[in-house]
Amino acid sequence: MDNKKIPDRKRHKAMHSCKVAGVSLIEVMVSLVILSVGLLGVAAMQLKALRNNMSAGERSMAVIQVYSILDAMRSNVTVARNGGYSYARSATCEAPSGTAQADKDLQQWISAIHQDLGESACGNISCLNGRCTIRVFWNDSRGSGGSDEQFVQIGAVL
Repeated sequence: MDNKKIPDRKRHKAMHSCKVAGVSLIEVMVSLVILSVGLLGVAAMQLKALRNNMSAGERSMAVIQVYSILDAMRSNVTVARNGGYSYARSATCEAPSGTAQADKDLQQWISAIHQDLGESACGNISCLNGRCTIRVFWNDSRGSGGSDEQFVQIGAVL
């Protein structure tokens, strides 16, 4: 074996085997773009979850309001069976102005609906022969698949 060729190979190998260590600026920028897109996706999912959570809360409040007036009707069952709690929804959704117990209950109910579900929310009660249908309407357009006029309806026999 020739001794002169070995040092030349080592020298040649040493000159060409120099590798750059670390990452380039372009690689860092690409990874930051990918991370940013991922974080935007997480933020969008969080926003959608918050909206749907609000929608579910409003639906729960509507159910609570239906059962609230139903309890009031059961405590005043004679008047309720005779239609004293019947309430037709109007554009302004104003509560009756009477002083009877049924009117006071309806005033509190409409006020609670407005407070919990917004001023555009309203209710409707129709009773016939002791069978009552109670509805609460509200704007649920913020939730996924929600409508401008969402409602909960529950029927009961008094």
